[in-house]
Amino acid sequence: MASITERISPTGKITFRVRTRLKGFLPQTASFGRKTDAKKWASATESALREGRYFPTIESRRHTLADLIDRYERDVLPLKPKNAHNQRVQLEWWKSELGDLRLAEITPPKIAECRDRLLGVSLRTKKSRAPAT
Repeated sequence: MASITERISPTGKITFRVRTRLKGFLPQTASFGRKTDAKKWASATESALREGRYFPTIESRRHTLADLIDRYERDVLPLKPKNAHNQRVQLEWWKSELGDLRLAEITPPKIAECRDRLLGVSLRTKKSRAPAT
């Protein structure tokens, strides 16, 4: 369902902010100068979401988890020097488990399955990991 909110800027300009929310999808927002444009965008976006034609869905089919992890290691980890080594080890594990999957294919059950496997025996200590791990 879409909601349209009228907003007035400090200069007096009127814009219409549209927010579409459908179960199972992230909320999508956009702003328009005319209410008719806002209504058209809302209906087009909702139908595209239902039919799987919306851009973010398509984008998630183009990239794998390995691509995402590589980008994170390149852009974010250098900003976290204290914990980079630990995170890199964890990221490599997730990359080996789910790295070949497209982002659209990663589901909560697949993550839970990997999490349960992670709770198994540690290769280094030969003991079961604690739930906090």
